Amino acid sequence: MSLKYKRVLLKLSGEALAGSKGFGVDPIIIKQISDEICRVHAKGVEIGIVIGGGNIVRGVSASEQGIDRTAADQMGMLATVMNCIAMQDALEKNTGVQTRVMSALKMDKVCEPFIKRRATRHLEKGRIVLFAAGTGNPYFTTDSAATLRAIEIGADVIMKATKVDGIYDADPMKDPNAVKFKKIAYTEAINKELKVMDTSALALCRENQMPILVFKMGDGNLERVIEGDVLGTLVN
Repeated sequence: MSLKYKRVLLKLSGEALAGSKGFGVDPIIIKQISDEICRVHAKGVEIGIVIGGGNIVRGVSASEQGIDRTAADQMGMLATVMNCIAMQDALEKNTGVQTRVMSALKMDKVCEPFIKRRATRHLEKGRIVLFAAGTGNPYFTTDSAATLRAIEIGADVIMKATKVDGIYDADPMKDPNAVKFKKIAYTEAINKELKVMDTSALALCRENQMPILVFKMGDGNLERVIEGDVLGTLVN
């Protein structure tokens, strides 16, 4: 079977791992997500993953509560490491799947440091690579980290998994008349402030012609998109 994408960067929110619990990691949810990722990996797709940390701590929210912004963002980076380790454990429980967690912050007792050439080599060897600790710098979101890593590893696309099936002109959870975009240009997404990704991440994608596919995770949608089904919204 022909595949539309050979190497992808999958962006997951931390909240997705929490499920209905709203906090921490739900073992049932993380198994469901990891199983879907492994089915795609078995088809020969090279997969890098960036996971947010909002299910544990979100830097911006913590800073709004009085914590110094740099300290809050560092806490958020550590939360992403915890999520990556949890996902690594879930992925490796699938027979034959090998993974590596690579961190933008040095913590060699827990995971490897991020080195572009090493990350690319892991992907070429069929390992799923989880990129932790964001960019390693405060004031940058995991959206920016996902964009940066996607460009560095030469991904074909950033696949951003969300709770809704694409990008709308309004919140479809609140507005029943919200209209879905099948395709949208980077500049239009920025100008309309559609919250696809933060502005700096979108601008970086635009400068490097890195497409973004926003879709709803679950129900085999990741496999369907990889095989060429038209789902979600493409930003290019």
